[in-house]
Order: sequence, then C-alpha cells, then structure tokens
Amino acid sequence: MASFVGAMAIADLVKTTLGPKGMDKILQSTGRGHNVTVTNDGATILKSLHIDNSAAKVLIAPDISKVQDDEVGDGTTSVVVLAGELLREAEKLVNQKIHPMTIIAGYRLAAECARNALLQKAKDNKQDPDKFKSDLMKIAMTTLSSKILSQDKEQFAKLAVDAVLRLKGSTNLESIHIIKKAGGSLKDSFLDEGFILDKKIGIGQPKHIENAKILVANTAMDTDKVKIYGARVRVDSMAKVAEIEGAEKEKMREKVQKIIAHGVNCFVNRQLIYNFPEELFADAGILAIEHADFEGIERLALVTGGEIASTFDNPESVKLGHCKLIEEIMIGEDKLIHFSGVEMGQACTIVLRGASSHVLDEAERSLHDALCVLSQTVNDSRVLLGGGWPEMAMAKEVDDLARKTPGKKSHAIEAFSRAVRAIPTIIADNAGLDSAELISQLRAEHHNDTTNAGIDIISGGVGDMERLGISESFKVKQAVLLSATEAAEMILRVDEIITCAPRKRENRM
Repeated sequence: MASFVGAMAIADLVKTTLGPKGMDKILQSTGRGHNVTVTNDGATILKSLHIDNSAAKVLIAPDISKVQDDEVGDGTTSVVVLAGELLREAEKLVNQKIHPMTIIAGYRLAAECARNALLQKAKDNKQDPDKFKSDLMKIAMTTLSSKILSQDKEQFAKLAVDAVLRLKGSTNLESIHIIKKAGGSLKDSFLDEGFILDKKIGIGQPKHIENAKILVANTAMDTDKVKIYGARVRVDSMAKVAEIEGAEKEKMREKVQKIIAHGVNCFVNRQLIYNFPEELFADAGILAIEHADFEGIERLALVTGGEIASTFDNPESVKLGHCKLIEEIMIGEDKLIHFSGVEMGQACTIVLRGASSHVLDEAERSLHDALCVLSQTVNDSRVLLGGGWPEMAMAKEVDDLARKTPGKKSHAIEAFSRAVRAIPTIIADNAGLDSAELISQLRAEHHNDTTNAGIDIISGGVGDMERLGISESFKVKQAVLLSATEAAEMILRVDEIITCAPRKRENRM
C-alpha cells in the first residue's frame, strides 16, 4: 500500500495545475542562492521534487513525465494525474480482495479499447494545407491556454506555427533559436527570419557585411603575451623578455594570417580574442566575434551551413558558412548581431520580451511545449477535439466494454473508465465549476456518437469544442494514455518495498 500512497500524493500535488484555470507553483531550491522558479509545467515541477517514497521516485515522478516531455512535449501533468487516478481506483479494488494481476489484465483491455476509440474519432486534414494550418493554430492555442502565455495565445500560437512550418516536417528544434530579453511586455515578442547572436560587434570593425563568408572556430586567440604556467624562463635582461613577447606576437600574427587566407569576412570564435589579433582582423576588414557561447556557435554553424574549425593549415578542408547579410540590431537596450538570408532556410529566431526573468523563463517553457507538440503533429497529423471530449469518448467505449466482459476483470475496466473521467472532473474543479453536474451532462451528451461536447471553461457549461476551436494532438493523447497505464501497472505489481544493505567496501590494503 505504501507504494500507492506515494504515487497518489504526487498526482495530487500537480493536479491543481491542470487545465486553463490551473494554478502555478513556486519552486524554491534548497541549494545556495535559493533560486526561485514560478511554473505550472508538470515536468519542471516533478523534476525539482525531493522525493523520499521509493515507488513515487521510480515511477511517477521524473520518469513518465520526463519521457512525455521529451517525446511529445505536452501532457506532462495529465500523464501523472491519470496514473495517480488509476492507482486510486486500483487501491479500492485491492481492498475488495481483487488480485492486482486481475486489475492489470482489466486495465490492459481497457487501454486498448480506449486507444481504438481515439483512433476512430481522430481527424486528419494533412491533404488540405489551409485546414491543416488552422488545426495547428487550434492545437497551439489549446496548449498555450493553460500556460502563462494564455492572454496573448493567438500571437504566440502564430509565432509557434510559423516557426514549425519552416522546419518542413523535421522534429529537430535546434534551428529555432529562442532569445529572452527582459523589458517590454510579452506582446512585444516577435519571430525573426534568420539567426540572432547575443553579442556586440567590436570597436573599429565593420558593422554591416553583405554576402558574408563565415568561419566558425573554437580556438585560442589569446596567446600574444607570455603564458607559461609553472615554468621558469631565466633571462639576463629585459630585452630578452621583449624578444620572447615579440616571438609570441609573431606566432599570433601568423595564425591570424592563416585565418585571413581562408577568404572570410566574418570570424566567430568560441574563446576570447585578445586586442592584438582583434586589431589585425579590423585592419583586414574582418568582423571578429569573440566568446560566442558553445550553443550559439553550434547553432550558428548548423544554420549557416559551416563547420566548427580548430586548425587553419588547410583552407580547402574547412567548410565555411554563408549568409546574405550581417548587421547590428537593437532589442530593448541591447545590441545584437543579426544574420539574415542564411543557408538553412528553416532557421528562425523567436525573441521573447517580458517584465522579469521569471516571466521569460516560464514563457520559454510554454513556447517550447507548443513547438514540440506542433513539430510532432506535422509528422503525425491526426487531431482530436479537446476540453475533456476525448476522455469522455474513451470512457463511454470502455464502459461498453465493461458491460460485455465477464468475471472480475469488468470491475477493473469500469475503474479505468472512472479514472479517465477524472481528468475532465479535475479541469472543471480547478476552474471552480460544479464538476459533478458538468460531467453528468457530458456523459449524457456522449451517448450520441456524433457529439462534440466538452467543458467550456469560459462560460462554465458544456460547449461545442469544434465551434470553440479547442483541439489536441492525437499523439499527445495516445502517449498520455499508454504511459500512464504502463506506470500504474508497474506500481500495481509491487507488493513490498525492501530496504537494501549498503554496498560493502572491499578492503584494498
């Protein structure tokens, strides 16, 4: 029983964040600095939890929600809540002396039946680009409506859809770069075609370059002074020190000449560039950017079609990046470098503005969820309605299956349908609505097979989900259903938690 309690406690912790009216949590770290995070993202909350209960640790917490986050990006809270509800129902059955294996067999039948119900109800508009784009917009708005961006969800849904459609079916979100700049309001966020690097252009260097050839490097450009650690150089006069410094400078000059020989007009380095080489680059009319963070240069190399170089002896083997224009732009009070007309046409940068770093962090998490869901939906374009409609449709089919199934399994199948129905119940409860009344109305509505009824949080009643434009990705719903069932199964199989002896240290004498 201890294994049930821990898992259910975690589900109860995150269930208040579910749905458009879900609340946020403040996560306060116990480490140095006592960092504070404000979020309602299930995966982020569960990742940060300090858990003692072993069953909760193994199963519910970081594991299934993390997999859900990596796989489809959204539904992290739903998956934990559903697993918790399945266990709550299973606990009642175990108390009625039904064997856990019987419950598991029933849950498996029910999950298969629920998945088939979703498959039959899913719509696919991939063939009609306009309809498909409107589906993507609806999915993005539904995903964002439970996050901090819900006030400006149309604007952010459009940003996310435009960014994902540029990827042309790829699920690699590397070429979508998100920059956070405090100041302004969330409404001032925008999508920029091209790539923005969060660096300033050095003094005396060209501020505007057309048809740029870019060399992206990770090399030391700071050896124009004597730096020999732990070694002693004995000299009999200062003139000798000057000679050594001169030799170092000469070495640096040679290295710069080799880089210039590549025929580039922009040099981006991950490490520092000292004044002397910077001066040489400026004289040659080359824009030199130093200390571009590693993620920045990885993405820049990917976007401009170049490769990161460390040695410069063979110019013919180095692949340069290309873009049409490099210029300096201002966002708020910061100067940044803008690369437009890049080789990889699908690259773009989303610039987020907001009042504080907490708002920006949460906005980035919300936008990341939307981008993940959309990129998955572009590949698997099946779409379902939202607002508790898929759960009610699944529950109806599972109830029908329970009536046809003989034996004790039917109790487990009924319990599964109650657990699935708990999700719309929690969404209604979080919005302060009368969940019992709403769910019974929905159940009656769903006896008609063609119904689109779901919970309309705004009016506080039952609404037509198609008319309200509330849609969800089939892939997300399927992942929630299957992951939660498997996790609940795994905990049900446990009958005892055993504490192990610590590992003995061998005597290495």
